[in-house]
Amino acid sequence: MTATLNKLSPTQVELLIAISPDEMREAEDRAFRRLVKKAKLPGFRPGKAPRKIFEQAYGAETISHEAMEDVVPTVYAKAVREHDLEPVDRPHMELLPGEEGAPPRVKAVVEVRPAIDLKEYKGLKLTRTLSVVTGEEVERSLQSLARERATLVPVDRAAQLGDVVTVDYEGKIDGTPFEGGSAKGQTTELNEGRFIPGFATGIAGMSAGETKDIEAHFPENYQQEALAGKTAAFTITLHEVKELELPPIDDELAKAVSDHQTLEELRADIRKRLEAVAQARAQRELGGQAVEELVKVHDFPLPAILIEREIENMLGDTASMAARMGISLDDYLKTAKKTEEQLRDGFRPEAERRVKATLVLEAIGKAEKIAATPADIQEELRSLARQYGQPVDRVRQALGNNVLPLMEGIVRTKTVDFLVEHAKIEEATSAPAS
Repeated sequence: MTATLNKLSPTQVELLIAISPDEMREAEDRAFRRLVKKAKLPGFRPGKAPRKIFEQAYGAETISHEAMEDVVPTVYAKAVREHDLEPVDRPHMELLPGEEGAPPRVKAVVEVRPAIDLKEYKGLKLTRTLSVVTGEEVERSLQSLARERATLVPVDRAAQLGDVVTVDYEGKIDGTPFEGGSAKGQTTELNEGRFIPGFATGIAGMSAGETKDIEAHFPENYQQEALAGKTAAFTITLHEVKELELPPIDDELAKAVSDHQTLEELRADIRKRLEAVAQARAQRELGGQAVEELVKVHDFPLPAILIEREIENMLGDTASMAARMGISLDDYLKTAKKTEEQLRDGFRPEAERRVKATLVLEAIGKAEKIAATPADIQEELRSLARQYGQPVDRVRQALGNNVLPLMEGIVRTKTVDFLVEHAKIEEATSAPAS
């Protein structure tokens, strides 16, 4: 086999592969042995008929066709190794006539990883801002634990922020109802952070049996673009008001919500956990900074197929988000007043950034010989099992043979850790944890 390489673009090549007579002959022999086992020929047991008898019954072209199915992937794989290519997609193949009496040639067009001239990636200048865990943070966490064991008690007074109320509401913008703007018998906590500005505070002060019109404002960056920046008028009917009755924050609460025997032990444990979260967040931010620095200093052509795949992933994420909102992707597009093509075009810059970041990280991982060890894979499987609440064996079974993306993700994570480990990190002024 000989293969000629033609570079069609920095990310696409054409391979012209000549199949040698010996390769073709061996492939035909293998093809005949496979086919004759299934052939039904009078006077011969399966697999025992001579080749000439088989060809008389089924035609020599049957063997040639089966042989090509076998030999083409083999010679293509050899050509890829010969020219040290890294395909990122399946090839588009075409059979071309061979020289006189010679087997056909194979033309394969395939997108490949671009050559990346790696810039200096050790010693990146990064800034770490580690949040300080304050006493107020710890007390808020204790309050949250107490709220989890709170009881709801009906009250005969006007609603206040923090109460749990049962309401009917109907929202309109410019006199027209909008998707998701109405409900009946809705029980909810009056927490301004859970609603668009003005909704919870508008209900506060109402009493059971009262109906009232209020205004609320959708933020400019609201996820449903058709509603962003709009003012909605809601007609509210309040049916019931309940308040949360919290248990005392004491040793008994500590015993009820944890393995600790005293409140002080629980308080110390909460602080320790919050500090661990702050450290993990700071580490993730360092990794993000490192990737952004690398994206900025590297410039190389990106394979179109990888960008399109990333756009498809982002479109799938949008469809999932719409489903969680109770609407279809088509309804989401109508609300946003966009076509799918416009949505794809909007995704393209971020898709390009993600593809570039992935390719740079993979190139660094390869240069530094960073690999996913069996222990790494086992730990990732355990993490997925915890995330989905499933046994490790079931997660492994669900993955099947599709372990390569898992390994690639592990290598990328280890590569980011490597970059942070070898970076020049400046410690920023600490700020209270949010």
